[in-house]
Amino acid sequence: MMPQPNILEYLPDIFKNIREMKAYADAEKPELEKLWKAVDDAYNDQFLYTMTENGIKRWEKILKISPMGTDTLDDRRFRIINRYNIQLPYTYRMLEAHLQKMCGKDGYVMSYNKETWTLSIKIALTSKKQYQEILNLVNQMIPANIILEYGLLYNTHEILSAYTHEQLSAYTHESLRSEVMT
Repeated sequence: MMPQPNILEYLPDIFKNIREMKAYADAEKPELEKLWKAVDDAYNDQFLYTMTENGIKRWEKILKISPMGTDTLDDRRFRIINRYNIQLPYTYRMLEAHLQKMCGKDGYVMSYNKETWTLSIKIALTSKKQYQEILNLVNQMIPANIILEYGLLYNTHEILSAYTHEQLSAYTHESLRSEVMT
C-alpha cells in the first residue's frame, strides 16, 4: 500500500500555513505519487504472483517466452510461473502436483497404463486457454519412452442432463460440446 505523499508534513509548523508552500506541496504531489508508484511496482516485480506488466516483460525476456497477442497479464504470469516451477526429478506425483496447481483439483483427469507405457491426460474446459502451456510442461516432464495421449475434457451427456432442452436450445452443438456451462 502506497503512502499518500504530503510535503507539508515535513515542513516546520511555521511554513505549513503559507499559501505559496501549500501551492508548492500541491504541485509536487503528482510527482511524488508517480515516484511512490514506481517504488511500489519495483517491489511487486520481485515476486512472481504480484508482478506488473513491466516485471512480466522482463521475465518473458529472461525465459525467452513470446507472449501471444490475446494473452492477459494473468495468462502471461501463469506461463512464467509454470516455467519457473519445473523441477527435477520428474515423477508421476510431481506431474500430478503441477497439474493440480495449474488446473485445480478437478481441472484434469490423468491415468497411466503401465503395460502400454501410455499416459493419458484430459484437461477441463475451464483451463482451455492454458492448454498449450500445460501440454508443453507435460512434454518436458515425461520421459521420452512414455506415449502421451492428451485432449480436452468436453461436456458430456451427464453434465448437460442438468439443463432443460429449452435452456440448451440457445447454444449450438459445438458450443455445448466445447464451452464451459454455467
